[in-house]
Amino acid sequence: MAVSRIMSRNARFQQLQTLLSNRTKRGRAKEFLVQGVRPITMAVERGWTVRAVLHDAQRPLSRWADDLLRGLDTERVAMASELLAELSEKVDGAAEIVAVVAMPSDDLARIPVDDTFLGLVFDRPTQPGNIGAVVRSADAFGADGLVVTGHAADPYDPKAVRASTGSLFALPVVRTPSHREVVEWLAGRATIVGTDELGDTDLAGFDLTGPVLLLIGNETAGLSAGWREACDVMVSIPMTGSASSLNASNAATVALYEARRQRLGSSAR
Repeated sequence: MAVSRIMSRNARFQQLQTLLSNRTKRGRAKEFLVQGVRPITMAVERGWTVRAVLHDAQRPLSRWADDLLRGLDTERVAMASELLAELSEKVDGAAEIVAVVAMPSDDLARIPVDDTFLGLVFDRPTQPGNIGAVVRSADAFGADGLVVTGHAADPYDPKAVRASTGSLFALPVVRTPSHREVVEWLAGRATIVGTDELGDTDLAGFDLTGPVLLLIGNETAGLSAGWREACDVMVSIPMTGSASSLNASNAATVALYEARRQRLGSSAR
């Protein structure tokens, strides 16, 4: 396959650069940048559409990078080291590879719902890194998918992609404008469990072994009024010490762990 080259800040480089910081242009192009060996490997292994592979034109490739390029039938772009370093956002030199990957559709049908369903909602998150961390935990504890609702940070922001350490490519992540689309999609097939420091019951005291949708609220304001009304129950995570609440990604991890713990205990009986 022919290899194109980018050795200066031409129009193509500027277009790629916008994928780093311009959410609107990422959305219009329906593509995003993936940096790092594990995330790129995961994207390829999980069958995501790789639209282009950017690699360093000025140094030999490692065996991993060479094998990756040989195995992909996609556009190859050789870049000047300093330009690739900008796209890889590395301060200590360019990465070997940066991939341009197509975004999947925001279709809730991508998330399977059955008798063992464990879903997670992150309502109006403001920090891309928190989304990535929540994706990582959801993948680790066996969730079926993550829904990001409302006016929120972008799951395809490079900070979110990096924080997920590749789990973004293993777990369906879907964006919806509000809670309404999610409630309509579930149609009573799962118990909706909100989390709040003033919840009605202790997290560990509520049965999470059936089909469950766990809700995590905005880092500052918590869950929206719409989500609070949609909840079947509000649970709290018991805490001691002077902290008034947990970081949103930490709260999600605790809730997902508890659901996993209960399900493992139930299956062992």
